[in-house]
Amino acid sequence: GVGWAEPLDPRLPPPDGEKLPLEALKALGFFLVPEAGVRHGIQGRGFRLVLDLPAGEAAAHLPLEGQGQGSLLLSFPYLAPGMLQVPWPKGLEARVRLLPKGTELFLSLPGRLLRYRLFPLKEPDRLVLDLFVLEAEVEEPVAAGVRYREIWAFTPEPLRLYLVEAEKGRLVPVGKPGVRALPKDLAPNALAVLNGGYFDPKTATPIGLWVQDGVTVSYPSGRMALLWDGFSFFLGVPRFEAMVQGPSGERVRVGINTSRARYTAHTVPGTVGREGEEVALVMGNRVQAIFPAPQELPPGAWALAFPKEAPPFPLRPGDSLSLYGRLDPPFRYALEAGPLLVQKGQYAFDPNRENFRDKRPLEAIAPQAAVAWTREGKLWLVVSEPTTPGVLARALLTLGAWNALRMDGGGSAQLWVKGRLRNPYQGSPRPVVSALALYAP
Repeated sequence: GVGWAEPLDPRLPPPDGEKLPLEALKALGFFLVPEAGVRHGIQGRGFRLVLDLPAGEAAAHLPLEGQGQGSLLLSFPYLAPGMLQVPWPKGLEARVRLLPKGTELFLSLPGRLLRYRLFPLKEPDRLVLDLFVLEAEVEEPVAAGVRYREIWAFTPEPLRLYLVEAEKGRLVPVGKPGVRALPKDLAPNALAVLNGGYFDPKTATPIGLWVQDGVTVSYPSGRMALLWDGFSFFLGVPRFEAMVQGPSGERVRVGINTSRARYTAHTVPGTVGREGEEVALVMGNRVQAIFPAPQELPPGAWALAFPKEAPPFPLRPGDSLSLYGRLDPPFRYALEAGPLLVQKGQYAFDPNRENFRDKRPLEAIAPQAAVAWTREGKLWLVVSEPTTPGVLARALLTLGAWNALRMDGGGSAQLWVKGRLRNPYQGSPRPVVSALALYAP
């Protein structure tokens, strides 16, 4: 056929061989969509691209997010020639195509995970692209039904998690009160070891409930605990019945630590007892002395607090005094930590509901450790890169956690797999008192 076109406006740039300049294409009506300005910058650990839309051109986009292994292809319903001049993150290859119905952006960086979030903003109207260039995810078999993973969760900022996922196995609390060691050395033959609960840094005395093969190693301190038999796990503030046995064999029920009663046994180092009480200091099963309260509890001792001059039975230094306890209902294993992060698929982080007097460690950005499991029964032993417990809770929810409990964090947060520390750690790993060891079934 035969066709013709009006001559180009002489004020426009001349063609470059067979290529028409952008302004000429605009003048010819080649583009069918409005033009948007382009801005860019760093946003957190991501790269942000902003399309400034023409007045009255509200972004019709719903929020979108996605990711690609090594590459991404994105389309924008606007003419955005400014993308041609954007200094993209180092190593990232970007190809921009200006098409009649919009701008096409292809991004490539082999070996990396490219994650994006696209969303509109108003006043003024903008379309925002947040781009994250991330280390690739990792998945390695450990044993039958057990695998090690390094994955990203988005809340919406990316958070890298180091976790062991087990469909079956045998989980056991390991360690010894008063003795510190690296988690891997507490269970040298385990498939994986995660650091456990809290302990007094001066004395290595465990803080909180610890039950080993049905035997109470440490007593509750009023926080959430992991309770389990076999491969069935539960979370709760345990109901714990404690009693003391006096010199003549008589027994009386007592409160324990923060669960106070008329008679209260204290097992956590620190100041115990209140004004108007007396404290029987016990080493082993022998009363060492009786002091007016409050009194400092030394390492390796426990104490019975009672109203002044009103012990549950006659007591004097040298008398035998024993402390017993049991879980109701009984569990073979228990380890207290906290706070609760996720409960029945819902965000549950609220340290005010548990016995955390100093909440500063729970507000600091630091590595976090957690035990979690899915509704289908897959167990997760998790350590995160530095974040807060609340962010970790949301991250675990996005991955499908049904229940989750924070373990000791900061420098104690360690995940060892077959003797190798898998989460990044600055300096020498910190010895701990307790840990959770996963063995083959």
